[in-house]
Amino acid sequence: MTGTRIRMLLTLPLVLLGAAACGPGDDTSGQGTGDDPPVMSSSVAGNDMIELLASGEAVFGIFSGEHTPEGGRLMGANAETDFVFYSLESGPFDIPAMEAYMAAMEEAAAGGAPPIALRIPPIRDDREAAVDHIRQGLEAGASALVYPHVESVADVALATSTVGDRLWPTNPDGDVLNVLLIEDQEGIARARDIVSAPGAGVVIPGPGDLRRAYEGDMQAVEGAIQTVLRACKEFEVACGITAGVDDVGMRIEQGFRFIIVTEPEAIAVGKAAAGRAD
Repeated sequence: MTGTRIRMLLTLPLVLLGAAACGPGDDTSGQGTGDDPPVMSSSVAGNDMIELLASGEAVFGIFSGEHTPEGGRLMGANAETDFVFYSLESGPFDIPAMEAYMAAMEEAAAGGAPPIALRIPPIRDDREAAVDHIRQGLEAGASALVYPHVESVADVALATSTVGDRLWPTNPDGDVLNVLLIEDQEGIARARDIVSAPGAGVVIPGPGDLRRAYEGDMQAVEGAIQTVLRACKEFEVACGITAGVDDVGMRIEQGFRFIIVTEPEAIAVGKAAAGRAD
């Protein structure tokens, strides 16, 4: 399969550390600074996520665990994951710690470390800071930028303009993926506009934060998830979700193609459901 790494199966059990729920103003300008984005670091492997998505395949990632070199070594030994979901949404925006994690991950990997999908703080919190966060992430070697609480096309425009020519699919040869998390009722109401905006590589309805947004009404949460999925299908944009062993097969059948697993065993189950024979 194009872009799929062929690796030995992991023989040691994978301990998932610190998994967190992925819970991804219209008049505000969405423009970046206009400077060319930095060149990606060579500390990680090529962006297999994009190759798989471009060929219509589902991709599977896992939460990073502890943001330490030991956590990086653990992920580097995981031969099954297509990417590592590394969140700096809250707390210090510690890029040096991520770089140390990535270096340890690369050292431990037998056939190339999985790429990093970096979740930054919400654009709505500070638009100037968001531009800086995106640029720092790219400079450090992140292969995907994950934007929580996207609420408007202006948010997408800022992300798109800041990444620039490196962004897939606006550039078919791009090597960076934008992942948009819709996690609020305002974003759900604008789902079609957000999904159809240039630069939306993957869109995820975040179940954890949607649960809070809808005050625990799980029927409303699932309705919101399906609203985003319908928009993704309409505009042929990959839709993502968090899933575990018990529901990953159902989510694949529904049409989700960017899966962040809540338990490592779900990767093999999901790949089997998606027909991926690595």
